[in-house]
Amino acid sequence: MTAVLAVSTLLLTAGCSSDGGPGEGPATGGTPPSSTAAPSSPTRPAAEETPPAKGTAKVLRTVATGLDTPWGLAPLPDGDLLVSSRDEATITRVDPETGRKTELGEVPGVSPAGEGGLMGLALSPDYASDHLVYAYFTSASDNRVVRMLYEEKKPAGEQLGAPDTLFKGIPKGFIHNGGRIAFGPDKMLYVGTGESGNTGLSQDEKSLGGKILRMTPEGDPAPGNPLPESPVYSLGHRNVQGLAWDARQRLFASEFGQDTWDELNAIKPGDNYGWPEAEGRTDDQEFHSPVSQWATDDASPSGIAYAEGSIWMAGLKGQRLWRVPLKGTEAAADPQAFLEGEYGRLRTVASAGGDKLWLVTSNTDGRGDPGKDDDRILEVRVS
Repeated sequence: MTAVLAVSTLLLTAGCSSDGGPGEGPATGGTPPSSTAAPSSPTRPAAEETPPAKGTAKVLRTVATGLDTPWGLAPLPDGDLLVSSRDEATITRVDPETGRKTELGEVPGVSPAGEGGLMGLALSPDYASDHLVYAYFTSASDNRVVRMLYEEKKPAGEQLGAPDTLFKGIPKGFIHNGGRIAFGPDKMLYVGTGESGNTGLSQDEKSLGGKILRMTPEGDPAPGNPLPESPVYSLGHRNVQGLAWDARQRLFASEFGQDTWDELNAIKPGDNYGWPEAEGRTDDQEFHSPVSQWATDDASPSGIAYAEGSIWMAGLKGQRLWRVPLKGTEAAADPQAFLEGEYGRLRTVASAGGDKLWLVTSNTDGRGDPGKDDDRILEVRVS
């Protein structure tokens, strides 16, 4: 069903660049209320441990090559990977053992332009039984969340069912469309949005732009949100393209700044992350300061993932993989950079289990310098 936002106020507690192109730069995380949180397993969360100040990141191999504007990545239960093409509006299945690519089909209704197009992917929490794939894309009028049935037995190119629009009305623009979606440990869908180049939307409690949204798998505002009947989970964001949870089910998000600071934030429901009033750390107690911040030339952060006690963040303009070791919701040490300039722009990073990550490059997005193998998916071992 289509969800309609009607937000009158948010409970505000204490408390970017775009994709690294001209005129874009960096900007400014928790679990849902305990009454609605559903742990991903019956076991207790992992014990709190502080990782070493220095880590490692080594590319083990190139998994696939020749991808066009890859953006979202969703690992399937059997280990294969689904990858979205922002500009071609297609979803492709990649066999990580052989690199073989099979196109599932094209998603109708996508209107690629600038930073918009077919972006984030996520699998239903009940994918084993319902085979539903969720996607975030830019249409002719807005950004929206849809879900599609993946019918593996049909011929290649015809395996995607018609998209069912669950949520629409997210502001679109040539820049700052957000786009990352992920199901949390509570089985609710989290959506990172951008302010579409209109900075006033981030502090506008009635706008869906510049927010993190939390909704049910059917697209309704999730129970336990800061305001009943509202999907808004946090506000004051510029352009959120990374969402990840640590071992204790705390949410973190990456954010593009504008001229000064990109951010990694620890997200708490109802908090205000400052944009456009604050960029990076601030003494204003109305706003939530970031866990870590970077000069915009060094990051322009997109996807993030949690592994080995750290958040790992893909940098577009910065062309490097950042590691932020965590102690609770604070950085345990200064961020550490890897792979600087070796693979160009980095768009998406996702857990491959244990000490491994999937890392997706973004050199065919109009702002990179593509090599003969671009774009690529890499397997990386980290510590």
